[in-house]
Amino acid sequence: MVLDRLVKIAAWLSLAAILFVTVSPIGIRPHDVMSVRYDRALAFTAMALLFVVAYPRHFWACAILVILGAAAIELLQYFSPTRHARLEDASVKAVGATIGVALGFAANWIRPPRSS
Repeated sequence: MVLDRLVKIAAWLSLAAILFVTVSPIGIRPHDVMSVRYDRALAFTAMALLFVVAYPRHFWACAILVILGAAAIELLQYFSPTRHARLEDASVKAVGATIGVALGFAANWIRPPRSS
């Protein structure tokens, strides 16, 4: 039960972090040694995995929302003067989300859901 709650918190915190990084001015965006493409894909993979595991009884809703949400979150960059929305970036995010959904499905299949 505690683990289920922690996974839900982690899912929502990952979404908040992605939203912040996506729409914040480019100057305060965190940087690391990985390619930006890998950062995007891994962030959405992790978020999707967390949501699918956190809400196993709502698999389809989570799957659709995180994949379509990748495009929606990319579109939010139109509201930031230092950022730009690109179809290629949205595609990378959607692919990452799709991988996360698949990994979440596999995790839920291995460990049958106990809560919603």
